[in-house]
Amino acid sequence: MMKNSCRWISFILVVGVLAVYSTSCKKSDNTDQFQYGTASDYEGNIYKTVAIGSQTWMAENLRSIKLNDGTPIPYVSVNNTWSNMTSMAYSYYGNDSTTYKFKSGALYNWYTVDTKKLCPSGWHVPSNADWVSLNTYLGVDTLAGGKLKDNSSAYWYSPNLHATNETGFTALPCGYRFYNGSYNNYGLSGNWWTATEYSTTSAWYRYLIYADGKLGKNFYDKTYGFSVRCIKD
Repeated sequence: MMKNSCRWISFILVVGVLAVYSTSCKKSDNTDQFQYGTASDYEGNIYKTVAIGSQTWMAENLRSIKLNDGTPIPYVSVNNTWSNMTSMAYSYYGNDSTTYKFKSGALYNWYTVDTKKLCPSGWHVPSNADWVSLNTYLGVDTLAGGKLKDNSSAYWYSPNLHATNETGFTALPCGYRFYNGSYNNYGLSGNWWTATEYSTTSAWYRYLIYADGKLGKNFYDKTYGFSVRCIKD
């Protein structure tokens, strides 16, 4: 497993409080105990996969920049352009592919999800019902999300409450891209689109945060940029 030696200091406004913290990128977790499979996308990127109950999930965030029919997904770095998109687009956190592509995957707007071709053939972006099934298997309680979170000190801001990663899902706090194009919450939250629409302008997503063990659910504008995990058909 690759080890990172970087270290950075972040200043983040959380619920009106400015949190200042230093995060080491040194990796140390318990993922070696799981029996992982593999899946590949159109470009040939290889992803670890893991069985959780009756479902099989990717154990990494998607980083494909093409749909499964080979159609390129437009890369959008300019904030104003991103905020006005009504068609598919992707970016990397902070527009920094060198740092984030392989560690965190891409951030996609929901219009990309809505193509129904984002995941590799034989896989799909999980619906809200798929996430409900996962949550039910984990136990719908304050600890369910902790069973999904990476439990090393490499990515999540302390205290990373209730993180055990006992499923091998290895959820990382890759933040998100705000509807106006800005980037937020790296180290504090992981956010994943569902394939389920809430309204003409918003869709459901799932989230995990450093200060809680729950698997959260909410809906946001389709122009947000969230991570994607694929689930096997």
